[in-house]
Amino acid sequence: MSGFDAILGPSVAPLPWTTLVLGGARSGKSRLGERLVRDHATGMTPVYLASAEAFDEEMRARIALHQRDRGGDWVTVEAPRDLPDRLDACGDRPVLVDCLTLWLSNLMLADMAMDREIASLIEVLAERTAPTVLVSNEVGLGLVPETPLGRQFRDWQGLTNQRVALSADCVLFVAAGLPLVMKRPDQQ
Repeated sequence: MSGFDAILGPSVAPLPWTTLVLGGARSGKSRLGERLVRDHATGMTPVYLASAEAFDEEMRARIALHQRDRGGDWVTVEAPRDLPDRLDACGDRPVLVDCLTLWLSNLMLADMAMDREIASLIEVLAERTAPTVLVSNEVGLGLVPETPLGRQFRDWQGLTNQRVALSADCVLFVAAGLPLVMKRPDQQ
C-alpha cells in the first residue's frame, strides 16, 4: 500500500479533491504532500505551486534542495502572491501547494487584503475538479510571538488553516514524519 491508501486504508481509493497537510517546521509535511500527489497523478504531470521567494543565498539553497529532492517529474509554477489565480490556471491537473505559510507571509509583507485573498483561495478550491494537496504550518502550538507583526501573522495563519480545513475533504497532521488523520472524506 502506498500514498493515501496507506494512511486512510484501502476503503478510500482516490485522493480526495482537497487535502490539507498541517505540521510544524521539518515535520515531513511537504514530503507527505509530494508523495500523495505523485502517487495519484495517474499519468499526468503534477503541478508544484511554490510560494517561496529566494531573497538570500540560504533560501536559494533550500529551494534548490527541495527541487532536487522531488525530482524532475513536476511542473513547478511560482506563486508567491497570486496563488488563487495560479491554482485556477492548473485546470484538471493534480496540484501540490507548498506552502500556505510562505504565501501568507508574502501577502502580509506586500500589504495585500488578507481576507479577500483567503476567500479567493477557498473559492478556487471549491471549483477544482482535480486532486489538490495544500501544505501549511501549524503555528498555534508554540509560544506567543514577541512582536505585533508576529502575533498578527500567527492569527492569520490560524484563521487560514481553519478556513481551508473546513472546506477540505481531508486534513492530515504530521509530526516526526508520521501522519495523523484529523478529517477523513468518509466522516463529512
